[in-house]
Amino acid sequence: MPLLNDARRAVALARDVLANRRARAELSQRLSQLTPLEPGRYKIAVYFADSAVNLYQIRQWYKPLAELAKTWPVVVLSRAPTAATALYEESPLPVAYVRRVVDLEQTLADQDIRIVLYVNQNAKNFQMFRYGQRWHVFINHGESDKMYMTTNQFKAYDYSLVAGDAAIARLKKVLWDYDFDRRAIPIGRPQADHYSGTLPYTPDERTVVLYAPTWEGDRAAAAYGSIASHGVTLVRRLLETGTHRVIYRPHPRSGVVDRAYGQANREIQDLLVAANQRDPRAQHIFDQGAELGWQLSAADVAIVDISAMVYDRLASGKPLLITRPVAPEAEIDEGGYLSACEWLTATDASQIVSRIETVRADPASAERLAFWVERYFGDTTPGATTNRFHAAIQQLMDRWDEHAALHAGDGQLGASTGARGAASDRSGDSDDSDD
Repeated sequence: MPLLNDARRAVALARDVLANRRARAELSQRLSQLTPLEPGRYKIAVYFADSAVNLYQIRQWYKPLAELAKTWPVVVLSRAPTAATALYEESPLPVAYVRRVVDLEQTLADQDIRIVLYVNQNAKNFQMFRYGQRWHVFINHGESDKMYMTTNQFKAYDYSLVAGDAAIARLKKVLWDYDFDRRAIPIGRPQADHYSGTLPYTPDERTVVLYAPTWEGDRAAAAYGSIASHGVTLVRRLLETGTHRVIYRPHPRSGVVDRAYGQANREIQDLLVAANQRDPRAQHIFDQGAELGWQLSAADVAIVDISAMVYDRLASGKPLLITRPVAPEAEIDEGGYLSACEWLTATDASQIVSRIETVRADPASAERLAFWVERYFGDTTPGATTNRFHAAIQQLMDRWDEHAALHAGDGQLGASTGARGAASDRSGDSDDSDD
């Protein structure tokens, strides 16, 4: 078995190397045809060091950032060739490919970047932290009660934009000596103002059920995925009724660690194909699209795992069920919404039809939902959270101006001197680093 696993890893590594080479070749051709970014135009950058597999983390920010860019132009700094290739194709924001550290330094020298936004905790974020005289701001890629949301890495950033009161209460339990009043800024969920899109089916009398599970996780404590434990059974039951439409949106990393999990994922896809062949009017959806929004607003009920999807759906204020992990080691923070949510156990998966009808009709469930929506996101009136996001950015820009005035006599140490220092000390910062 160890030899077989080594062989699989070798094949996967070879596949990644080939993908990188193809991506670099494609990028080289594209970059030769692009007009360079206008110098000095951008004061906000989104730093994305990940490969294409984690593009979902920045995709959910496309619409809020595009709206912000109407006031403050935003540029995406991409470090990996596969991600940059996709970003050039789909991003509504300008993209700078900065694979090498010298490329990053040149972009910083050309632009007046005052705020750098981060959507994840990639280790390469640390390379960007070396540049001072700008705010480094963690905006994350979702709101959830995963242990990821309480990492001490929050302290590495100058500021963090968080969803609301629940996020701050969660962080206060674990971050010691942290100035929450100044460094944690609640903005709600700006994405909720953009829950829209073209439906890939024709609406009818069917009950629409969104099933959006997460991946299997890389350790038992984070084994929240339900595809193998719940998913096959509950999807099969819903397809049998003839009165439900299933939108299946699995995490893009499903099956990368556990082959059985990946097989269950493929089995659900096969079930959807077969059901649509039997009844083309059913229009069940296997959703791999880059856009997330219409799924959350269109579904009558959502079934999600412990992940950011819980809170993406919660922000819509519509009914949801949350799968309870079967792994006893899986860490569940039941101090927040998960203390009052509608759980779906693996043994309950076969009763999914009745569970859906119950959660849709129960007034007490609706009342609890409304309470937790307010607790996590504050005012969810359309446009309110976008206004808070823009106000937070303006607040940080104003603080930048204040500090620039205070340090006017210190000299320009940011993009220029900082870059020279970085160039002379690049231990661990290979110019050939990529996916």
